[in-house]
Amino acid sequence: MIETQLTLDDVIQMTLQAGENWALAHAKRLLELIKRIGVDLNYDPQVMELATYMHDWGAFPSYIKKDVEHAVRSRQVVEMEILPRLDLTPAQKTILLEAIELHDYRDTRPTNSNEALLLREADMLEFIGMIGIARDFARGPRDLKACYRRVLDRLYGIQGRFTLPRAREIAQARFERMEQALQWLNEESFGLF
Repeated sequence: MIETQLTLDDVIQMTLQAGENWALAHAKRLLELIKRIGVDLNYDPQVMELATYMHDWGAFPSYIKKDVEHAVRSRQVVEMEILPRLDLTPAQKTILLEAIELHDYRDTRPTNSNEALLLREADMLEFIGMIGIARDFARGPRDLKACYRRVLDRLYGIQGRFTLPRAREIAQARFERMEQALQWLNEESFGLF
């Protein structure tokens, strides 16, 4: 039996079904960031969109695999279940898989493609600023101190990691907002963090 080819719309629907609204909203914000930070870079928009919608699939409940990091798991799922059904060249497939596997800010391996670099730096920007704080507190647990510490860990884990000039500019503004917001949060909690 020959399986039908998947379109970008199919991938978006699959992201929505498996990852719910947060995954779709996250991907849309990343695509906007990619446009802003990638303005001077050549990249394949088709591969970029596909990678952006599928990069976190390994974190979705239907795909999580114990003891497998989510970016690696995302690559595995895409490589086995999706890639055969995408109308891409071999070079595009290689770039797509690299971008998905290397997107996580904790992965310090160098990227080979602009698509992988753009996805990683856009994803890092999503963890900082007000959006980063909101995402971490929304994720829980219902323990303000634990969320506050996780936000700080991400802040310090990401600082100094940006390589693209526009990403650095956006990051600087977001770091400043984030530090101010965390200072206010600490003040309003009477220094209990």
